[in-house]
Amino acid sequence: MSEPTPVSALRATAHPLRLRMLSLLTNNRLSASDLARELGTTTANASYHLRFLARAGLVVEDGETRIRGGVAKLYTHPWEASVASGDSTAEDRAAYMRLVAQELVRRSELRDENLPMYAADAELWVSEEVRDEVSDLLTRAAHLLHERAGAPRAPGAVPVSLTSVLFTMDPARTTEGTSAREQDPAQDEEQDR
Repeated sequence: MSEPTPVSALRATAHPLRLRMLSLLTNNRLSASDLARELGTTTANASYHLRFLARAGLVVEDGETRIRGGVAKLYTHPWEASVASGDSTAEDRAAYMRLVAQELVRRSELRDENLPMYAADAELWVSEEVRDEVSDLLTRAAHLLHERAGAPRAPGAVPVSLTSVLFTMDPARTTEGTSAREQDPAQDEEQDR
């Protein structure tokens, strides 16, 4: 049997089940069966996606547990080794961003309407110092959530969602991808009628 082909970490996360698995495995040790129950899928499907994540170095074996007379491997997500885009292609990054956008929609539909939500979107020109400060704040927020993550459905725990992506854009390309509608106010007026 040949050695599995390496997979970029970003490409490995560009699947809804795998992205959710990483969240569940943050500060938790779960088996494929545990993940299957929580995600509403089969153990075989969960095992397949765990192997895919392991090939990318995003999950590691972290012990075993006895189940029904057998032994099941436990996995965890070493979140401190965050997903970097260095080993990925432009196609990997695009697939990841599309998935994150889809996941944000799915998660927002699960939002507790009785509690506040904070949302922000920005495409701004700021100093490098401001960009670096925001990067530090986002990193601190993500680390706090990851460090304090508990088991799914643990007493006193509530499910939360945080999605953040910060990057510096190429100043020479900031008008690329602008649709004709964005450039022509007459099209806006026609659509608004």
